[in-house]
Amino acid sequence: MEQRKAGGIAVSALGLGCMGMSEFYGAVDDAQSLSTLDEAFDMGVTLFDTADTYGAGHNESLLGRFLQGKQGRAVVSSKCGIVRAAGSYARRIDNRPAYIRQACEASLQRLGVERIDLYFIHRLNRETPLEDALEALLRLREQGKIGGIGLSEVSAATLRRAAALAPIAAVQSEYSLWTRDPEREVLQACRDTGASFFAYSPLGRGFLTGSIDRGTPLDSQDARSFNPRFNGANLDANLRIVAALRALAADQACTPAQLALAWLLAQGGDIIPIPGTKRSAYLRENLGALALDLSAADLARIGAALPPGMAAGERYSEEGMKGLNM
Repeated sequence: MEQRKAGGIAVSALGLGCMGMSEFYGAVDDAQSLSTLDEAFDMGVTLFDTADTYGAGHNESLLGRFLQGKQGRAVVSSKCGIVRAAGSYARRIDNRPAYIRQACEASLQRLGVERIDLYFIHRLNRETPLEDALEALLRLREQGKIGGIGLSEVSAATLRRAAALAPIAAVQSEYSLWTRDPEREVLQACRDTGASFFAYSPLGRGFLTGSIDRGTPLDSQDARSFNPRFNGANLDANLRIVAALRALAADQACTPAQLALAWLLAQGGDIIPIPGTKRSAYLRENLGALALDLSAADLARIGAALPPGMAAGERYSEEGMKGLNM
């Protein structure tokens, strides 16, 4: 599989987001998830993204079971900074050095590793000085407990400030054909500072696969049931994005998901999409995007059909917007 660099570490061009294996997208099945993780690894995926808040630690523990015997061959990306009670969507943002140290130790235990390859502050807040949070990460790196330092959902100005204080290996933010925000300033700031870019929700939380329409049932445990883009008039407006994507994918003889991922991969060799799935069929479909070779004309046509700002509604509910673009 094509390799890309994240903080000097070679990783697969497509990573695997593991969050949905623990919560937010309906029922979970550990056996199914572990089978999908093994299949991803066998197919060349080496980057696995998690966080301590996913399933209140369950996601890291699940990944830890998968990682047994794979140390040195699988690259783990984890995060701290969002604190939630188990089963609750409500959160607070914590960047205190003492919390970061404690969270890292707990993640190391759950993952069953001595070092987390890439460790991100999941969200920033205004209460803790950025300098203090980064100093805690630098100390963890000196102790050999983490490798590259990352930030998630930060502004270009914050990234530049952070990069003057510590080497930032990667930035992780939402980026897809319906969320083009990073193109305004953040991608350029990443390139200026040498940070790779991890694109999470590259398939719009499943919306860009074309599998969701007005009649799709979403249970109360599915975070999309209260996401503004999946409801009411916003949903009706956003279905036009899927219609356009389906037509473009038909021209390429691929699925909408594959075209959406291929488009992201073509935005730069420093961009690493991390689509999430707990099912092997979707994993195989997603990896099929690597075989697509989009021309400049193809990219121009996609960009014209799906311009920035086309999506209706905020990316998250009010609670989920905490700490974005800090």
